[in-house]
Amino acid sequence: MTASASQYTYQLAALGDSLTAGYGLKGSNSFPAQLQKMFKNKGYNVTVQNAGVSGDTAAGGLARLDWSLGEDVDGVIIELGANDALRGISPGSTRASLEKIIIRLKQRKIDVLLTGMLAPPNLGPKYGKSYNAIFPDLAKKYNLVFYPFFLKDVAAIPWLNQSDGIHPTAVGVEIIVRNILPKVEELLNNSDRFRQKKQ
Repeated sequence: MTASASQYTYQLAALGDSLTAGYGLKGSNSFPAQLQKMFKNKGYNVTVQNAGVSGDTAAGGLARLDWSLGEDVDGVIIELGANDALRGISPGSTRASLEKIIIRLKQRKIDVLLTGMLAPPNLGPKYGKSYNAIFPDLAKKYNLVFYPFFLKDVAAIPWLNQSDGIHPTAVGVEIIVRNILPKVEELLNNSDRFRQKKQ
């Protein structure tokens, strides 16, 4: 190609629930927006689309997958499943929905980064064991870049969460972005699509 690399942008979408959508925050403080800013500061030619819908379950994400992600999407960060646990949805159902999302993205040759969640302790050890295993199991089965816990260093820390104790503040999101960035960079470095965009 004779055109400069700056003309070609890797399109990354964050497919998730309210944790992605930025519930209770200004748009500029949401996870996709802060990740986009981090990319810009580091000189990456990557845009991040906010495909988060508050209240979404894994099944909800699956149902809207095709219209949430445009034809130009190169990579997807999957952040779904938190609401499944909050509602006590069967881990088997959550696993099946997430697996279908992954398969469909793979069929489209879209790069995938899967983020994990942990079940609330009040649901009991049996549910927690079954639920918590969903994410590492799927990441291993489909050879995905995997970030084990989306809310690492933020969950259950009062001053990093809004008054509901569930949704991160802008500072909390900043910590999430900083923590997950190495995995997102791994996704890009392993991506044929990203390398092609740079040529």
